[in-house]
Amino acid sequence: MIFMASQTPTPAPVAPTTRPPPDDGGSVVLERRTQRTKPPQMYQVVMLNDDYTPMEFVVVVLQEYFSKDREAATQIMLKIHLDGKGVCGVFSKDVAATKVQQVQDAARHAGHPLQCLSEPLD
Repeated sequence: MIFMASQTPTPAPVAPTTRPPPDDGGSVVLERRTQRTKPPQMYQVVMLNDDYTPMEFVVVVLQEYFSKDREAATQIMLKIHLDGKGVCGVFSKDVAATKVQQVQDAARHAGHPLQCLSEPLD
């Protein structure tokens, strides 16, 4: 069976287009400015010299927690020994705080008074 329409379909009504009112010169146009975010404040992890922590322990800590090779760790250890302190690395605030805590926990566990701190990088 074939059904046929008795009337021709009517097109859907189209909404009339409205134009914006003419500019009277009193409107304000804002320009889009690109916003730049500042990079995060960086912190340097500094290890302090003491007369009790073995140099070899400092080298091992630098290798384990700061991913330094043996030569770089030895150079940093000597700088700490000779200058009283040395920079182990530069990190974001949270990472630097975590590194400090890891070093201090390892030192306490090994029975050494090694001190480590983080300070803002200028």
